[in-house]
Amino acid sequence: MFIDSAKIYIKAGDGGNGAVSFHREKYIAKGGPDGGDGGKGGDVIFIADEGLRTLQDFRYKRKYKAESGQNGGAGNCSGRGAEDLVIKVPVGTLIKEEETGRIIADLVTPGKKVVVAKGGKGGAGNQHFATSTRQVPNFAKSGDPGEEIFAMLELKLLADVGLIGFPNVGKSTILSMVSAAEPKIANYHFTTIEPNLGVVRIDEGKSFVLADIPGLIEGAHEGTGLGHQFLKHVERTRMLIHVVDISGSEGRDPLKDFEIINSELKQYNPKLFEKPQIIAANKMDVTGAEENLKAFNDKLESEGYKIFPISAATSEGLKELLYYVSQKLDEIPDTILSDDTEEEVVYTAGEEEPFQIHKEDEAFVVEGNWVRKLVNSTNFNNYESLQYFQRTIKRKGIVEALENMGVNEGDTVKMYDLEFEYYR
Repeated sequence: MFIDSAKIYIKAGDGGNGAVSFHREKYIAKGGPDGGDGGKGGDVIFIADEGLRTLQDFRYKRKYKAESGQNGGAGNCSGRGAEDLVIKVPVGTLIKEEETGRIIADLVTPGKKVVVAKGGKGGAGNQHFATSTRQVPNFAKSGDPGEEIFAMLELKLLADVGLIGFPNVGKSTILSMVSAAEPKIANYHFTTIEPNLGVVRIDEGKSFVLADIPGLIEGAHEGTGLGHQFLKHVERTRMLIHVVDISGSEGRDPLKDFEIINSELKQYNPKLFEKPQIIAANKMDVTGAEENLKAFNDKLESEGYKIFPISAATSEGLKELLYYVSQKLDEIPDTILSDDTEEEVVYTAGEEEPFQIHKEDEAFVVEGNWVRKLVNSTNFNNYESLQYFQRTIKRKGIVEALENMGVNEGDTVKMYDLEFEYYR
């Protein structure tokens, strides 16, 4: 089964927590702090694998979570960093942020890697908080949470040339005649429900990849027929061969069909309409084709389109068409769907606000990843640790923000598991 899109949840590993520990040794009654740092959480990395052809695996497994870093230990022992989670996807996979549609990476090169979610940094052990006035720090920092994201994976075929046109105009027949591909061919609409690829060999050492894009119909840009499922595969191609049934064998007007398909391309993505496009006037072996071709030429040649009369059934005109396509491909650069040009890309989901405050009944609720980390790393039974907490929320602007929201002495403030009355 050809699966070309999937929605998955990705979570990088959390950083390990720093340790609270003090040096203990014979004859040394009160050693200094020696709590180690937590290890870094694992990244989530995507890699383009030539051996994969679909996104089928992601249909069954939709959650991917990297391991968290190890907590720090006594004796200045730092926690072990977690291994990265490597996810293999087919070459040609586009990774988008599901919420915004932003392109994170376009994996068009075999072996290319992208870090989609960065693992959390390990927390600092209490050894880092010793000062001349605070010689027994009884607290450490917890690790940062790993990044998380809902991602959309889209597989867009890596073909140099796309065959487009209405159903049953002969696209699959052309592909079968010019390559070793074996697409399903029959005389009914939507024979092709999965894109087919074939390699066209022109001369020794010279070839290109041709894709039979399933038939498009009016309304395809809105999802009608096979619409959105396959219009996206056209985006990757460098040029298009627009196949029309020049004989009008099904009572259709080839000129009107040509205009409808181009209208669908333009409405789905204007850049598709701007791709170099040549016309294959197919079924020249059928009665009435010669007359239709003359009217077709009169209209479109004046607009700059190159038209090749062909018969896929008899191979008439195919050689000339393919040689022309090969020559044009030498002049057209590869299509990249994102601006990414680096070997390795790191995606960061924007700088998050350190805290958010809202009222819940009569209480002021302070939330945010940074707040959660501060609460988890504070020992509220220790005076020095409590002082550090108070200084930190004041320095970070939480106290000022609470006062701006109208907090009064005696009001309740909640920070996750922590609940206290506010006093200046």
